[in-house]
Amino acid sequence: MPAAEPSPDLFIDHSLTEDLVDLGEIRINFATLGSSEQPALLLLPGQTESWWGYEAAMPLLAERFQVYAVDLRGQGRSTRTPGRYTLDNMGNDLVRFIDLVIARPTLVSGNSSGGLLAAWLAAYAKPAQITGVVCEDPPFFASELQPACGQGLRQSIGPIFAVFHKWLGEQWSIGDWPGLQAAMPRELAPHVLRALVRMGIAGPPPAGGGEPPQNLKEYDPGWAGSFWSGAATAGCDHAEMLASVLAPVLITHHYRELDPATGSLMGAVADQQVAYARALITAAGQPCEVIDLPEMVHSMHRHDPARFADIITTWASSTIGAR
Repeated sequence: MPAAEPSPDLFIDHSLTEDLVDLGEIRINFATLGSSEQPALLLLPGQTESWWGYEAAMPLLAERFQVYAVDLRGQGRSTRTPGRYTLDNMGNDLVRFIDLVIARPTLVSGNSSGGLLAAWLAAYAKPAQITGVVCEDPPFFASELQPACGQGLRQSIGPIFAVFHKWLGEQWSIGDWPGLQAAMPRELAPHVLRALVRMGIAGPPPAGGGEPPQNLKEYDPGWAGSFWSGAATAGCDHAEMLASVLAPVLITHHYRELDPATGSLMGAVADQQVAYARALITAAGQPCEVIDLPEMVHSMHRHDPARFADIITTWASSTIGAR
């Protein structure tokens, strides 16, 4: 299936103006808020999320930063590229975005898969392009098939990706939303379903199937297939990436526990995995702070935007001098 621009009929209006920038292979959609006299902050959404997941947090952050929030390829209004949803491709998209749009050193904050990309930029972006990164509940190691540490994708909440891809298909080519809703309690283990609820990712299927939420309508389930197959992370070994980090890092670690019956990870990343990530980053010569938030759902920036904004501004001021 070739790369494609999403249909304009998918989208709804938001409080901020959106723009598109042509990066060559793809066009990236983004929104901006704040003065150019302030330090630059780039926000990276997680899988199944568009830029407007940050809509409530952006005005708070714009008091200290000029804020840019993007749709990654395959999400929101950005180009769909079936078969090319990899961390390396998306990381290089962001290097070009910083060059062409932001055009100055940038602080980066990403949630979930966006947190992996924030760490990717800290390791592999151009010299001096990244001032620091905030990784909001990032699935270090837990999104790999054969991780160097702890549970991998198939010993955590990863099976939700298999279900998404099976019932929705690349670019919604199957699109069986009622089938997906009916399949979740049948095809996902009870501990996965419990974890998705605790993480704030999914609740019980609505009566009659309902309509897909807007964020999923704007998402290419090819992402899910790429992570489930291992293609998304195949060229980006997490241990090697974290050992190559060249900027200060803040990790926020949210809800997690281990299923007592199976030992599977319920949550995005285990304690052992965060500890190993921190050890690799500090061994690379970079400061790495971890904020433990076991009561927090996966996406703090949507659930508690004030706390999210305060954490970023406080850390940036104390660690990298962004005021």
